Amino acid sequence: MLTEEQQKEIAATDSRRLRLSTVAVSMAMAIILHLTGQPLWCKCGGLSPWSWDIWSSHNSQHFVDPYFFTHVLHGVVLWGLLYWLPRRVSEPSRFLTAVVLEAGWEILENSPMIIERYRAATISKDYFGDSIINSAGDLIACIVGYLLARQLGFRRSMVFFLLTELILLITIRDCLILNVYMLAYPSEVIKNWQTHG
Repeated sequence: MLTEEQQKEIAATDSRRLRLSTVAVSMAMAIILHLTGQPLWCKCGGLSPWSWDIWSSHNSQHFVDPYFFTHVLHGVVLWGLLYWLPRRVSEPSRFLTAVVLEAGWEILENSPMIIERYRAATISKDYFGDSIINSAGDLIACIVGYLLARQLGFRRSMVFFLLTELILLITIRDCLILNVYMLAYPSEVIKNWQTHG
């Protein structure tokens, strides 16, 4: 039987490992994005950490943009999906799986195939991929969403998800569900609504 002090030491070691693993995944994502030619920061050189205009060339180039909130929802969805794994899969393993999946999505999202799909099928005609800083912000957003969902539980996470989607639809005429739908099944009717209102 472990003493309380030994249990605390094991928990602290596990926490350090998890943080180091998260940093390692983040760094690997950043290096891969750099090697594929994504810029570190917005080419405009402006120092603002955010850009709120989805129609400008600054979108997806600063640390935070309106799509940051769709990445928060990625975390909520990943928590919900990973929740159903067998109980023997530890919470730190679930969390790290979510981080790896989101980092993988950031790499895939910035591949020529997906960039071209966004440009052809969605309202993102001027999309040329994310800056590395923006991808880092998106990864942090996913982590925030995951941790938030873990605190809220399933039902309140669903309410949070739906409210966030509704707010995004009202403010930018786009949201996570619509974004995924438009990538898979482009609709000129929806695209016109998003563009012209």
